[in-house]
Amino acid sequence: MDVGLKRELEAKVYAGERLTREDGVALYESDDLAWLGRLAHHKRTEMNGDRVMFNVNRHLNLTNVCSASCAYCSFQRKPGEKDAYTMRIDEAVRKAKEMENEQLTELHIVNGLHPTLPWRYYPKVLRELKAALPNVKLKCFTATEVQWFEKISGLPASEILDELMDAGLESLTGGGAEIFDWEVRQHIVDHNCHWEDWSRIHRLAHEKGMKTPATMLYGHIEEPRHRVDHVMRLRELQDETGGFAVFIPLRYQHDFVDSADGKIRNRIQERTTMAAPAESLRTFAVSRLMFDNVPHLKNFWVMHGLSVAQLSLNFGADDLDGSVVEYKITHDADSYGTPTTMHRDDLLNIIWDAGFQPVERNTRYEIVREYAKPTSLAERRSEPQQVWA
Repeated sequence: MDVGLKRELEAKVYAGERLTREDGVALYESDDLAWLGRLAHHKRTEMNGDRVMFNVNRHLNLTNVCSASCAYCSFQRKPGEKDAYTMRIDEAVRKAKEMENEQLTELHIVNGLHPTLPWRYYPKVLRELKAALPNVKLKCFTATEVQWFEKISGLPASEILDELMDAGLESLTGGGAEIFDWEVRQHIVDHNCHWEDWSRIHRLAHEKGMKTPATMLYGHIEEPRHRVDHVMRLRELQDETGGFAVFIPLRYQHDFVDSADGKIRNRIQERTTMAAPAESLRTFAVSRLMFDNVPHLKNFWVMHGLSVAQLSLNFGADDLDGSVVEYKITHDADSYGTPTTMHRDDLLNIIWDAGFQPVERNTRYEIVREYAKPTSLAERRSEPQQVWA
């Protein structure tokens, strides 16, 4: 990037001007990562100060049986495969209640597109979970799943969302977005929910008062221009509805090992490399700079590792997701040692060690509790800080 363009982009950021598609592509082309981080940190500080949000949540995947065979997915199984599973409702409730003593505030549920489970299973499981954990918010189902519910129920998405909300649904999840541009999407996705339906369903959710997340899967066969296009589509939808609470860049994962059957299910693995830490930080920075109308930027630490998650807080991110407990969609693939569970104290220390103020939130990004900074390191630990994998 030449000096003139660099100065022009910097001036736009500090003046609060909206960046264009061309600006986004130019930012990705910059080789000055420190400069990008400084701009993104300025923007995140303007929007969120030195706060870093997190919640105490649990991820549940009710079934890994899926009618689709997306090229990158290590999670899905076909009916009859050795490790295919579908939870009974009482099993889902039991697993959810395992974290009750940690003051769980959110259940995050996504699943495969099960070919034979009836539609009624889904509102029923939400009702039972809500009855068992009345103070826990239910963030469940991707737009892809909602479109699948349309297919298996014959009901329109509006009625489906109404019934799920009546059963306790607080928010959709942001998944199923991957990369919206068809040039890439046709090679990685094996279901019928594309930008038109994904945006239609989130628009409906926003009209009904939900605040939802949006995601982007990066670091596979896409190019930076596809990431910028993805953000631009979401930014325009946000201009219309104002319903996105957070944007979540998700790092594409290689299928290193499957401990159950040894199969490599990732069909694009041979022609892809996972994003290096610098590319992840670049993606967070550009996302923060382009998204002037989405208040929060989340690093889902499970997909990035804890060191990159900490660093990303200086590259635009202001949310570290939560305790997670179990996230089979990633841990069925990875082998680089990211833990499956973080407790509240772990998250507090990660945020404090990065120099920020932890703020516990709920699903709607309402503050549950603010945590003051310790006055000295001695108050917090007698051992040196752990270097996270």
